[in-house]
Amino acid sequence: MDLQYGPEFDAFRAEVQAFLASAWPDSRRATADTEGVTADDQRAFVAAALAENYMYRSIPKRYGGSEQPFDALRETIIAEEFNAAGAPWRLGAQGVGMIVPTLLEAGTEWQREKFIPDTLRGDSVWCQGYSEPGAGSDLAALRSTARLEGDEWVINGHKVWTSDAAEANYMFGMFRTEPDAPKHAGISYLMMEMDPKRMDVRPLRQITGATHFYEVFFDDVRTPADWIVGERGQGWQIARINLKHERNFGGGGIPRSRFESLVALARETRIDGRPAIEHHDVRQRLAELEGRIRCCETLTLRQLSATANDEEADVALGTLCNKLYNTDLGEDLVQLGYDLIGDAGLEAPEDQSWSSIGGGGPSADWVDRFLFQLCGAIAAGSSNIQRNVIGERGLGLPRDLRSTT
Repeated sequence: MDLQYGPEFDAFRAEVQAFLASAWPDSRRATADTEGVTADDQRAFVAAALAENYMYRSIPKRYGGSEQPFDALRETIIAEEFNAAGAPWRLGAQGVGMIVPTLLEAGTEWQREKFIPDTLRGDSVWCQGYSEPGAGSDLAALRSTARLEGDEWVINGHKVWTSDAAEANYMFGMFRTEPDAPKHAGISYLMMEMDPKRMDVRPLRQITGATHFYEVFFDDVRTPADWIVGERGQGWQIARINLKHERNFGGGGIPRSRFESLVALARETRIDGRPAIEHHDVRQRLAELEGRIRCCETLTLRQLSATANDEEADVALGTLCNKLYNTDLGEDLVQLGYDLIGDAGLEAPEDQSWSSIGGGGPSADWVDRFLFQLCGAIAAGSSNIQRNVIGERGLGLPRDLRSTT
């Protein structure tokens, strides 16, 4: 099996590395993704990367992209090198990662022209209005409504687990517009401005102590009638476009980098006076995790190969399996880290004093990682739902029996 990309792609990788050395040099890499990186820093880097056709390659130039022919291997090389450099290129997961590809596939021309360029530049920040109390995994049970009054939709209801709602100036979401239709058929996909007079945005404090998520209450929020994506009542189909992009998030080099920090923790943490990594059970668990990570990396390479060869069915099934596999692997990685820190795991993440662990441990906050990983089996489609999707749509198995009462 030849896992090399070949001379042509090795040369392309060298070009990307040379660009990064100039546009995002070593002296700045330690500050990437922190408060030290300003909006102007991000804009300058994005502009430089666009000029070299390294960013937004699948997006037409008229919307602010670089409009390059699709090349799975080049896309992968760019992602690998930009991530390794800590360059600020993944801007706006909700906007660039979700609403932009949805509008490209299902939006009108004026919607693309209005929303995509500002979103790519970071001027428009989006949040996602999907989940509701009582409508999480069963998203089609949502109850927030939108009624058409003249040339506006009037929206009422309650959304929850809304990422970045406090910073966003736009929301895309699903709302019930046909109250008498079957639940999947009565939903429309709408966009709106965040209106502080008609929206009440409240933070949800997570178990980690952070407030990344919010709940949003709507009180006669108004949005233009043509800010609907797709046809009225077809929001479920549009959301499926949206979710396939959300489920592509994650993976990549995260398990490998986390494993490396886990090995460092095992070397520096002591159990019964010896480094934890010298204990048989710890070494056994590390070896098992290493094997699973290699399987994960092989699966990712298989997906890359299938994509490069236009094997769409394999890519679709591989993406679904990869998300589920990464979720389970991530849980076991952080579980070992949590076990290694012992009594320190009882402290709140912000109260940790890691310099005292094992005679001087790494700075990684394993309590925070452990607590945050709990959401992995829920985010971007719960694991149970994911298994059903893989079985029914990927493998063609019969659907689960459902009560008719």
